[in-house]
Amino acid sequence: MTELQRLEAGQQAPDFTLPDHEGKPFALSSLAGKKVIVYFYPAANTPACSKEANDFNEELKTLKAAGYEVVGISPDAPKKLTKFKENQGLKFPLLSDEDLAAHKLYGAYGEKSLYGRLYTGVLRSTFVVGEDGKLIEALYNVKATGHVAMILKRLGLAS
Repeated sequence: MTELQRLEAGQQAPDFTLPDHEGKPFALSSLAGKKVIVYFYPAANTPACSKEANDFNEELKTLKAAGYEVVGISPDAPKKLTKFKENQGLKFPLLSDEDLAAHKLYGAYGEKSLYGRLYTGVLRSTFVVGEDGKLIEALYNVKATGHVAMILKRLGLAS
């Protein structure tokens, strides 16, 4: 598999419209003029993805106070996202990208390695979009644990 084009800071964030956990269309452009953290994760209700989602949830007040919205995207169906949102008590939108169109648009899908075996899948990735719609950060292959703390530091919201 060829590597998908990776995005870089300074580029325009690609717009997308995906169904949320209730199946309602959610467009990135609906948050135009706001700062947005868009993160891609492999699968709802798995330990690492739950840890990452909970970390975002715990820091939501800090992020919102600084003007950031948070949006999580996975290949899961809306029904599974509803369960995930309820199980974890998440207070931000979760979007379903079953055909991986947004993942591919952002380069958050590609070759991975697990225990030396190569396969194709979701690359845990996070993008920080500025009020002008341009990327401030484009972070690929991030770790679930400690990831949110690292983003807070990079955005100057934590010491």
